Amino acid sequence: MKKTKEVNKSEIETNLNEINVIADAMMEKKGHDVISLDLRRINTAFTDHFVICNADTPIQVVAISDYVEEMMEKKADRPAVRKQGREHGFWIILDYTDIVVHIFKTEQRLFYRLEDLWADAVKTVFEEV
Repeated sequence: MKKTKEVNKSEIETNLNEINVIADAMMEKKGHDVISLDLRRINTAFTDHFVICNADTPIQVVAISDYVEEMMEKKADRPAVRKQGREHGFWIILDYTDIVVHIFKTEQRLFYRLEDLWADAVKTVFEEV
């Protein structure tokens, strides 16, 4: 028998609020093609959500990462559990356990194509209004 994770309504609302905090921070620092992938229905996923964007330079990748961290601590009181990639600025990962943030340099995003690898996930595209 396959066991599924039960998620309550407040947990879903918290995730959505935090995803919006992350996406807003990315867009405020001029991140491109900001999306989230809801991975909860994919049984092999190790997290509930990915939030992904890209930028044209390593400096901008780091700046986006720093601002996402700042806003998540300020607005959601959540520091990243793990961080990786800041030293090169090509692909930074911020791990919030149930949400994993990927900030790519544009070339790396095109190469790794996470959206294609997780094509079964529900995709949300964020656009500035």
